[in-house]
Amino acid sequence: MSNQPPNEARVIPLRPHGARPSGAPLRQAPAAPAAKEPLWRDLVGDVLRRERLAQERTLKDVADEARISMPYLSEVERGRKEASSEVLAAAAHALGLGLGDLLTKAQGELTRVTSRYAAGSRRGATTSSHDGMCLAA
Repeated sequence: MSNQPPNEARVIPLRPHGARPSGAPLRQAPAAPAAKEPLWRDLVGDVLRRERLAQERTLKDVADEARISMPYLSEVERGRKEASSEVLAAAAHALGLGLGDLLTKAQGELTRVTSRYAAGSRRGATTSSHDGMCLAA
């Protein structure tokens, strides 16, 4: 019997690290998939939550003042619901913002986040440190 504890996986490489069959071309790691751009509802929800927390207000307080159900406002803040312009305006006004202020802040966040994605997509592909196969039992 093995002196290895039960239920622990063993990895046995089929060839030593870095070894490749003779004549086999050196493989490049596939390019990382492009990061997805954020959804508008996520950005707007982030702005609403940040503003609410900056004012040290509870979700219930803002929801009551905006006349929105607390669970629905929570879903909007988490980007789970695509809120109507009426709901967004009510939430913004409850936070002392105009609808234009809320949308301007979300647009600024979109610009900041997408410029980061664009910079990341320009990076070149890197080579993988894992070449070959291994079996796990």
